[in-house]
Amino acid sequence: MPPEWASHERTWMEFPPLNETFAPDPERYRAAWAAVTDAVARFEPVSLIADLGDGPAAASLTASARPGRVTVYEQPIDDAWFRDSGPTFTVTDGRLTAVHWTFNAWGDAGFSEYSRERAVGGWAARQAGVADADVVVSAMVNEGGGIHVDGEGTVLLTETVQLDPGRNPGWTRAQVEAEIHARLGTSHAIWLPRGLSRDYERFGTRGHIDIVACFVAPGVVLAHSQPDPAHPDHAVTRDLIGRLGGARDAAGRPLEVIELPAPTVLADDVGWVGYSYVNHYVCNGAVILCAFDDPHDDVAAAALARCYPGREVVLVPARDLFECGGGIHCITQQQPMVDGV
Repeated sequence: MPPEWASHERTWMEFPPLNETFAPDPERYRAAWAAVTDAVARFEPVSLIADLGDGPAAASLTASARPGRVTVYEQPIDDAWFRDSGPTFTVTDGRLTAVHWTFNAWGDAGFSEYSRERAVGGWAARQAGVADADVVVSAMVNEGGGIHVDGEGTVLLTETVQLDPGRNPGWTRAQVEAEIHARLGTSHAIWLPRGLSRDYERFGTRGHIDIVACFVAPGVVLAHSQPDPAHPDHAVTRDLIGRLGGARDAAGRPLEVIELPAPTVLADDVGWVGYSYVNHYVCNGAVILCAFDDPHDDVAAAALARCYPGREVVLVPARDLFECGGGIHCITQQQPMVDGV
């Protein structure tokens, strides 16, 4: 699996269908997804999958993108977190390949139907040009938000995701690592014990790594930090940062850990928020960064500009995304550039 900062052919996304998550205010949530679509489309093509009958609405909301940069498909879907249900694109012997993880809606969490969603990853891989024989179906339940790679053999994982009894009952750490390494071409896993507190509530993933930590370069990890002791994630993130600081990558290098402070807002109407700038998306020439109308937005933008020199940092409002359970990284999926694709 190439690192996210490698060149992309395009980005894949989904358009929010009328399910339990989005039903309270579908137009607001669809507008939030469309804002991300338009931001990414400034820099690379976007393939946007809408549920049957939702194609015209998706096309209308993304009409402001550069002409021809957003292609809308209609396909049966249940949700709009394509990082998780979509394929993990890989490159094998110079050709585009893909891993289609088993998807059961975050351990059958109960808030999302997934009978149709579990098929969309294979469909998208084939639309992207992956041959049937090169779509590898994994028996392991996993989501794209539960992994992060450096492109040089190291993968970040979370115990409460891959070892979740609701996902992979009976699987051992060794079995998970063997499957991950076989599918992604990695050789060394760094495990964190858990994710952020909000991620274990109603619309949570039970600890996705892409909200707490990610590689920004080989040997360099960006880590979410909650500086306010009043928030339960203060203790959580101090522990996670300490563990990352004591880890080594596949090449044996000690990790350099860059702490990225959380927004200053601590809670919303539901409870403690899990707002995170770590949940950004790297595309061709840009970093699409979550914004929260918060004083730390500019701090995060400056930090990401240092992490990704030469890329434009584009801030996109993300409170509505996080209200539904995730951020910009959670709704995007990169298709790497491969010669001949």
